[in-house]
Amino acid sequence: MLTLHHLQNSRSQRILWLLEELGVPYEIRRYDRDKVTGLAPPELLAVHPLGKAPVITDGDATVAESGAIIEYLVGKYDTGRLLPAAGTPARMAYTYWLHYAEGTFMPLMIVSLILRRIEMAKMPFFAKPIAKGIVAKVRDGYLDANVKRNLDFMEAELNDTLWFCGDELSAADIQMSFALEAAEVRTNLKDDYPNLAAFLDRMRSRPEWQRALKKGGPYELLGA
Repeated sequence: MLTLHHLQNSRSQRILWLLEELGVPYEIRRYDRDKVTGLAPPELLAVHPLGKAPVITDGDATVAESGAIIEYLVGKYDTGRLLPAAGTPARMAYTYWLHYAEGTFMPLMIVSLILRRIEMAKMPFFAKPIAKGIVAKVRDGYLDANVKRNLDFMEAELNDTLWFCGDELSAADIQMSFALEAAEVRTNLKDDYPNLAAFLDRMRSRPEWQRALKKGGPYELLGA
């Protein structure tokens, strides 16, 4: 049986969505984050040496990393609906967005999350201004401009299409979904990036996404 090892409030939510789109039988093993640290529980180490999610097991195969999982599942179970035809512009776009989500955009979201945690961390009163000053320099000198450049880029890419590879949903859109949800909790997409907000609305209106949400349980990303 194909099993998704599903961590609360994590990237594994998009793998749930993919499995619903593929319509393949699967089971879920749920893991809750530590209430203090927010980290994955040590039980995941028994599944994969890095102890992170998502991870799938399918017979003798254990696959980690969202992009690798998507490639594995689409390659084995898709009937051609979620993967554009080879040699087409849509296929080139598919490959790009499949890697862009985690290779380019999500590192910016992680930096944003870390900076927010530094700002909120308990520390001696005399250290607080120093920490805030460092955070402000990183935001002003690097983070904010890069986040805006990427959001502007993604917004423009959806000017003429419903999804990132055209007017049909692909697995690359499923990969991009977590990145855009991460942006949503940091940015007013509805006012500033209506195409990206509309992408998320289309995603959430799909019965497959709604089933994934119901099966996965409460899902909420941390703001930063």
